[in-house]
Amino acid sequence: MRPAAADATELLERCSFPGAGGHVDLAVSGGPDSCGLALLASAAGLDATLHHVEHGLRPAAAGEAALVERLAQGLGAAFVAHRVLVEPGGNLEARARAARRDALPVGVLTGHTMDDQAETVLLNLLRGAGTDGLAGMSTSTKPLLGIRRAALRDFVVASNVAFASDASNYDLSLRRNLVRARLLPELNGVARRDLVPLLARLATLAGDDARYLDELALAAIPDPLDVASLRLAPVALRRRRLRDLARRDDVDGSHPPSVAEVERMEAVVMGVVVATELAGGRRLARRNGRLDFEDG
Repeated sequence: MRPAAADATELLERCSFPGAGGHVDLAVSGGPDSCGLALLASAAGLDATLHHVEHGLRPAAAGEAALVERLAQGLGAAFVAHRVLVEPGGNLEARARAARRDALPVGVLTGHTMDDQAETVLLNLLRGAGTDGLAGMSTSTKPLLGIRRAALRDFVVASNVAFASDASNYDLSLRRNLVRARLLPELNGVARRDLVPLLARLATLAGDDARYLDELALAAIPDPLDVASLRLAPVALRRRRLRDLARRDDVDGSHPPSVAEVERMEAVVMGVVVATELAGGRRLARRNGRLDFEDG
């Protein structure tokens, strides 16, 4: 199995893979985006391990695992299947995402595209996130953010690789799907242009600014649990260090804390309140001049 050379060369120019010869872990669900990730990693000369997570939520999952294993064999890559248990109930999407993240190795690469980046920026705006929401997802673990979803799918089809279609991608009760199917097309109509490249460019610019502010914040507040240091720092830097504390498990930037959550933390620092509840069941309190987290 070999990707179409011309198509691979063109797409690789827009990827941010590490140098050829290195090893990468890839999250491969069996869908066209993740299969494209595996094909392009192979074309980039990388030694890859394909990781597939089975949540046990859909009957088709077993077939998808077999599909990914065949893809790995065709590419001469290693294959690892992870099985996790996600009980039915509220906020299923978030719990499945958390279980998948816990099962996969640190630094695993995913097949998110430029379209996913644009959707993430819009979702973050809807959630009330600030600058970091505009920055979207980081290319550190998402090397395909420079590629459009349609172009990646065309590449996979041209490479004669079988892929799975997940019916949940069309479930409009899920907010990302609703943004993809309705909100973004409506905004395109209002703007009379394709907004995906514009939103992706916005994420790049905001990301550059955010990284510089992070450097300033780290220098100004080395210990983000020290209340005195937080109070003395400029508000923009203080809020960034509080954001770092709040986004403990958000390593790729796809789910930054909201402005409202950071403001509640700031109220604790400034003595407006003694404690506050945070996302994930955590509680933040101020004790003896220091911030203290309690897991719910």
